[in-house]
Amino acid sequence: MGRIAGVTAAETRDRLLQAAADVFAARGYDGTRVSDIAATAGVSNGALYAHFGSKAELLVAALRAHGPRLLATLFAADPDRSIADLLLVVGRRLPRRREACGHLIVEAMVAARRDEEVARAMRDYAGERADWLAALVRVAQAGDEIDPALSPDAVAHFCLLLAMGSALVTPALRAVDDGEWSALLARVVGALAPTDTTAQRGAPQ
Repeated sequence: MGRIAGVTAAETRDRLLQAAADVFAARGYDGTRVSDIAATAGVSNGALYAHFGSKAELLVAALRAHGPRLLATLFAADPDRSIADLLLVVGRRLPRRREACGHLIVEAMVAARRDEEVARAMRDYAGERADWLAALVRVAQAGDEIDPALSPDAVAHFCLLLAMGSALVTPALRAVDDGEWSALLARVVGALAPTDTTAQRGAPQ
């Protein structure tokens, strides 16, 4: 099982990332061997190491490739859409998330507590996501959607906590009424608006 005939290096990498996401989610980080991932992808261990230097590197690479990116997808599809509206759309889906990437996040967070190599990679991953969210918040502040007095880094951190926490508190563990959750989110997102905007929204018509 070396490189598969007719398959490019990029395709081999994609196969390895998909196999890693599946195997890590099913067996956990500690219960997964590099050979398990290679076998699932249909390649040799040597082919795997030609793309990834370690199991920890492969875990975080799989998370980057298959982790949650709904907000980025929605923003790319409709860049003129209100950032506040995008946050609401994504936030409403968090309590119902059942995708395998949620398990992958949990495995990565648990492994990071025990393995410094995973922890370093996860700090980079979390930092990248937080920086992207903070940049999005700055766009919203420039468009008078979010109060410019708020720290973009703090808002991004709050969003990151919600997103990663939703991977831990799944519907099977604890469910919440959709309407009640949406009402709470609307209140929270509304509180991020500039003060004068909030006052106008609350003024009698």
